[in-house]
Amino acid sequence: MGPEGLTEAVRKMSDRGVDQRAITVFEDYWQQLAGGAEGIIREETIEPLSEVPELAAIEVSDDERRAALAQVAVIKLNGGLGTSMGMTGPKAALVARDGLTFLDVIVRQLIGLEERYGSRPPLMLMNTPLTRGPSLEILERYPHMAGQDLPLDFLQNMEPKLDAQTLAPVSWPEDPELEWCPPGHGDIYVALASSGLLDQMRSAGIRYAFISNSDNLGATCDPDIAAWLMTEGIPFAAEVAERTLNDRKGGHVAVRKSDGRLILRESAMVVDEEQDLFQDTTRHQWFNTNNLWVDLDKLDALLRERQGVLGLPIIVNHKTVDPTRPDSPAVIQIESAMGTAVESFAGSVALRVPRSRFRPVKTTNELLLLRSDVFDLDEDSQIVSRIDHPEPRVSLDKAYKFMRDFDARFPSGVPSMRDCTSLTVAGEVTFGAGVHAVGDVEIVAESPTTVPDGTRLQGRTVLSQ
Repeated sequence: MGPEGLTEAVRKMSDRGVDQRAITVFEDYWQQLAGGAEGIIREETIEPLSEVPELAAIEVSDDERRAALAQVAVIKLNGGLGTSMGMTGPKAALVARDGLTFLDVIVRQLIGLEERYGSRPPLMLMNTPLTRGPSLEILERYPHMAGQDLPLDFLQNMEPKLDAQTLAPVSWPEDPELEWCPPGHGDIYVALASSGLLDQMRSAGIRYAFISNSDNLGATCDPDIAAWLMTEGIPFAAEVAERTLNDRKGGHVAVRKSDGRLILRESAMVVDEEQDLFQDTTRHQWFNTNNLWVDLDKLDALLRERQGVLGLPIIVNHKTVDPTRPDSPAVIQIESAMGTAVESFAGSVALRVPRSRFRPVKTTNELLLLRSDVFDLDEDSQIVSRIDHPEPRVSLDKAYKFMRDFDARFPSGVPSMRDCTSLTVAGEVTFGAGVHAVGDVEIVAESPTTVPDGTRLQGRTVLSQ
């Protein structure tokens, strides 16, 4: 675990053409890792966040909205390949609903803003080399996008995976590209600077960047938030929502006792014996939606002051070099989360937003719900709920995990879910057209079978061939 491991890693990054600023950040994290850092945040060092300003209380005029939108850029994290759903391309190229991909909907949401307020924020994707081509091809469908002055995308940096024992770059001749990984989405701040995009946005009069995940269609560019930030001069805002039992394992925002600053704590930053406190939703009430607003002038000043190293908390991610082979060598991926930058800016705030701004699709369970009649796209292409009760809980069998199998089992579309409170499917079931789920529905298939067209499902149903 000597310094030669760092020297080798830096050489490897330089040979690949990684920007020096990203290398400097990696060096800082490597030194922390070699020194035993695990990124742990102890419960005794923080206190729960209590008072939180609320989006619903913000009052602005249409003129203020228009002026604010002219000074905002939208950045979407778009490096996800959807491998957990059996995909090989960008997850954002997946059909979300109504025949439209996630990227189609995102672009149409921005066009909707332009039609309503006469101002359309530019869109930029943070891609990897694997997501860049297919994603930009989708954007080519929209002449509106080609006319923007700023680039449509920039690339996330890459770093070597480290041998878990020696902390030297791992070697994997079977597929040398697997020797590399992205350094987590906390890399976005360095990537904006190293790509030149930070300077370009500021030169173009962009004051704030709204950053969110491309698989969260609830994360729209809200002009009320933008106008409020500019009026109040807030340097960094993290959107938070009320934490429920379903969110207990997700990151929460708290207050650091030593200096009173907001911090974001993820589950990987918590020791085992404090997981119960971390997951206590009555103690820590606000979870991080990963929707962030950043003052670009303040970001530029902070990067310059700290020589490009924001000092985001380290996340030590233990993996195998080939994620599909548990028997391949153990590696460490050094990562950081972009939301942890909330502690870097003096005057950062957490803003309470409705849960409708948090609709991520991580599995086919969420995708089924998004494609159902529980939701619709309004005239501005925003996802809106068509029910006045809690959204149904969906739990699909592992036979639905991958998109190929999922789509094959819903050849005529997903069932009607408006009158459903929960849907659980065990076994291999193909759904016909016009199926209607009512109340709590549990389907158990003893062998591969089909639910006939027009079936009304209610309660527990055992199906056999």
